[in-house]
Amino acid sequence: MDVLRDPTQSSYSRLVGVGYLAIAVFGVFAILYVPSQIIADDPGETLSNIRQNRGLFNAGIAADSLVMLIEIMVSTMLYQMFRRVNETMAFAAMLARFAMVAVMAVMLLFQAGLAGMSSGAIPADDRLAEMLIHMHHAGVWVWQVFFGLHLILLGQLVCRTRGLPNIFAIGLTVGAFGYITDSIYSFGYPEAELLGWVRAVLLGIVTLSEIGFLLWLLIRAPRIGATETDV
Repeated sequence: MDVLRDPTQSSYSRLVGVGYLAIAVFGVFAILYVPSQIIADDPGETLSNIRQNRGLFNAGIAADSLVMLIEIMVSTMLYQMFRRVNETMAFAAMLARFAMVAVMAVMLLFQAGLAGMSSGAIPADDRLAEMLIHMHHAGVWVWQVFFGLHLILLGQLVCRTRGLPNIFAIGLTVGAFGYITDSIYSFGYPEAELLGWVRAVLLGIVTLSEIGFLLWLLIRAPRIGATETDV
C-alpha cells in the first residue's frame, strides 16, 4: 500500500486516525457493552448468561481480537510517525502498547475457559469461573499500566511535534495517570473514595484528549515529521 510508504504524508496521519476510530468503536463494544450484558456478580449466573447469549459473547471475542490486530498496526504506524521527533521515546511508546496487546491476548484465554464451562466442554465449577472472571478483571488492571506509559510518552512526543496542539500533549500526559490510578484503585484501594474521584477526573481528561487527537489526525491530517525543538 502506497499510503504506508511515507509517514510524513497527510494520508498516513489520516489512516492512523481511521485505525484509532476503529479501535474506539470495536473497543466500546467488546470492553464495555458485552461485559455489561454478560458478567454478573454471581459466577453461575455469568455462565448462564454466556450460554443464553453465546452469539453476543462470541461477537465480543471477535471484536477484541480485531482491536488487537488494529492496535499492532496503529502502534507501528505511530512509531514511524514520531521516530523523527524522538526515536527512543517513540520506540518505548510502541513497546508499551505492544505489551498492552500481549496482556489483552492472554485475557482471551480466560474468556475461552468461561465459554468452555458454559457449553459443557469443561465441567462447570462456580469457584473456577469466579477465578477466571477475577483474572480477566486483573488483566485490565495490568494492561492499563502499560497503556498509561504509552500515553505519557505519546503526550511528550505530541508536545515536540509541529502541527499538533499542545492541549493534546497536556491532556494525554496528565490524563494517562487516570489509567494507572484506576488500576491502583481497583486492585488495592477500592474503598478510597478520594482516589476514586481523582481516577474519574483523570479518565475524563484522557478520554477527551484521545478523542481530540483522533479527530485531529482524521480531519486535519497533519504532516508529522518536523519538531518544535531539537531532541
